[in-house]
Amino acid sequence: MLERYSRPEMARVWTLENKFRLWLEVEILACEAWARLGRIPAEAAEKIRAGARFSVQRILELEKSTRHDVIAFTRCVAESLGPESRYLHYGLTSSDVVDTAASCQLAEAVDIIDAGLAGLLEVLARQADKHRYTVMMGRTHGVHAEPVTLGLKFALWYQEFLRQRRRLAAARKEVAVGKLSGAVGSFANIPPEIEAYVCAKLGLEPAPVSSQVLQRDRHAALMTTLALIAASIEKVALEIRNLQRTETREVEEPFYPGQKGSSAMPHKRNPVGCEQLCGLARVVRANSLAALENVALWHERDISHSSAERVILPDSTILVDYMVHRLADILRDLHVYPEQMQKNIALSRGLTFSGSLLLALVDKGLTREEAYDLVQAAAMQVWQGGGSLRQVAAEQPRLRELLTEQELDAIFDLRRLLARVDDILARAGIEKGRG
Repeated sequence: MLERYSRPEMARVWTLENKFRLWLEVEILACEAWARLGRIPAEAAEKIRAGARFSVQRILELEKSTRHDVIAFTRCVAESLGPESRYLHYGLTSSDVVDTAASCQLAEAVDIIDAGLAGLLEVLARQADKHRYTVMMGRTHGVHAEPVTLGLKFALWYQEFLRQRRRLAAARKEVAVGKLSGAVGSFANIPPEIEAYVCAKLGLEPAPVSSQVLQRDRHAALMTTLALIAASIEKVALEIRNLQRTETREVEEPFYPGQKGSSAMPHKRNPVGCEQLCGLARVVRANSLAALENVALWHERDISHSSAERVILPDSTILVDYMVHRLADILRDLHVYPEQMQKNIALSRGLTFSGSLLLALVDKGLTREEAYDLVQAAAMQVWQGGGSLRQVAAEQPRLRELLTEQELDAIFDLRRLLARVDDILARAGIEKGRG
């Protein structure tokens, strides 16, 4: 399934070729570090750097008999070397290589996702500016509340993905660590200097304390962050799906030339992209639960986490990378229907100004309870088909006594409700002219 969602940059991170390349780099760097300490001949480290090779096919062939991927790997590499091969994997345990290399993969994957988020944020900022005055109905509980603008929705999402990007940066720091501390993390057969050298060369921080493995709370922090990003993507996609309903149709995800919506109904233009994003968010969330389960391991390690991580780490990074770019494409080409927005605003016949009318009556000296009851009674009349709230308010004796025609006009002036749109977008960091 993931072949469908993999973009080339992210797919490359999780190839067997790249994984074994990183394993080999960890092994070579460890040999170089040993040579610097004088524990192995410098000539041997140089020969290993120059001649060490591997073949994915050969590793997989050896693994059939060894039933151990790292041993199959080291034996494959040893076949490309001479007597110096005895220094390969010197003082290391499998997880020294596997976990440190995996941290490199995860850091690279995070950087790719982060670049996608930067692009998504640019799309959101442009659309927020472009539609800062595109008036539409705001809804709570699915019911008309007060008018907003489409630009405010985009600004809300822009700020949310800024937060997600900060979370991702923090999660990268958590996971961009290495360990070469031996079988139980005690440095019994390898000095900390080896770990420091290898990690520095790979751009990782040494884990201050480890067991045989890096602690999986680090990976869980990344996975839950990916789940949060997916949840925000789902939030936006769900909003578009709701606004695309036939009865609403204020926005619509792109429908491209030649695209088909239904095998049975030629008229269909379905929000399939947004539905897909909502479905994939469920997968990423489920994977984050597996990552949380991986935190608790037996003693200094077991391998219950390993099998799960072979699935959830590539799957989740690949999916989130795809989802970020898919959402950016949808939002960039989003169809917007301002005329339909105006029609939908008119459906409530001014009821969405009830809060403004309430406050105006309080300003006239009524208690909040008195004002609320008066406005609610007028609103219920409108709900039952009795004209608009503006008309009913003008005809209601008590309201007419308290409010002039000019004051009613001001209460029902849409511009007043949206007067602070520019201020809100400025607070969100979205400058005018960006769209």
